[in-house]
Amino acid sequence: MGDLERAEYLSRQGIHDPRVLEGIGRLSRAEFVAEHSRSEAGVDAPLPIGHGQTISQPFVVAFMTQALRLEGHERVLEIGTGSGYQTALLSLLCREVFTVEIVPELARSARERLHRLGFQNVYFRQGDGAEGWPEQAPFDAIMVTAAPVEVPSSLLSQLRRGGRMVVPVGPLEGAQQLLLIHRAKEVGQLPRVESLLPVRFVPLTGPTGVPRP
Repeated sequence: MGDLERAEYLSRQGIHDPRVLEGIGRLSRAEFVAEHSRSEAGVDAPLPIGHGQTISQPFVVAFMTQALRLEGHERVLEIGTGSGYQTALLSLLCREVFTVEIVPELARSARERLHRLGFQNVYFRQGDGAEGWPEQAPFDAIMVTAAPVEVPSSLLSQLRRGGRMVVPVGPLEGAQQLLLIHRAKEVGQLPRVESLLPVRFVPLTGPTGVPRP
């Protein structure tokens, strides 16, 4: 499946945001997978990228991005840079992306790849994703691409009031749910949480490589 064909396929699967579909069509997924996996880049499935991590299937990437309802002016925090595919899509749809990756080798290769491909509105940090990027907060939207057992309060506190966070939550060996969290605009109001769909993500890990509690 070519990248333009993928956008048409995702449209038939319920992805309706035209900006997301256009962005998917502009990106070559083959640029973001290992060389030995490039023949499989057209498959709507996750693929390994090394270090126990994966590039998510295009439907999930598009679905999560669509859920943020980006309009182009936002500052977005991404937790889990991986190969940079999701990062690249976000960068096409918002003003600035601040992305955090805990695996040094993946952080370095994603930075080099995105710079080579001409993405200039992405800022990189290698470190513990659960800590976010407090110096740059608040963010209009947050996307988490690895699963904590529960939503890290440190990330929720970095989301501006009225902002949206997409995060898969659950244990590695148990059920995970993709959640959409709306932070309340008024002080004292609780966030509103929507469960979107069951998913399977690699765990959000700490500096020692142990899954976050």
